[in-house]
Amino acid sequence: MRHPFLIGILLSVFSAATSAHAESPSAESEIRAALNQWTNDFNAGRSDKICSLFSGSLLADVRGAVERDFRTQCLLLRKALADPDHTYTYAFQLKEVLADRDMAVLRLTWTTTTRVKATGAVEMTEDEGLDVFGRGTDGNWLIVR
Repeated sequence: MRHPFLIGILLSVFSAATSAHAESPSAESEIRAALNQWTNDFNAGRSDKICSLFSGSLLADVRGAVERDFRTQCLLLRKALADPDHTYTYAFQLKEVLADRDMAVLRLTWTTTTRVKATGAVEMTEDEGLDVFGRGTDGNWLIVR
């Protein structure tokens, strides 16, 4: 009698896992598009667009920095774009997206290239990230953590 019950539970778990996995490709492509748009906007210096990837409830923890909320993150990014001495560009490499319904966790690498305007000197840094996305009220994917 236990075996049919156990098989039923396993089938339910498998079905739920398959359903969540089926959502992932769509979520992954939507999130990848949002990351590409944000990267293009930042690299083009569109300061009016660079906060569009972040939720108003954002809490950002970056190694070596204090925790940032939405306002602080946006100010930091606008300051970087307005820097008279440096040019910053971003790139990302998406390694994994785990999505379920309205939440997604991403493993990715952010690459920041800093160029000194006066000398042309270039420095690149890579930061491994674990970003948490949620769907906003408009259905768009936003970084929440």
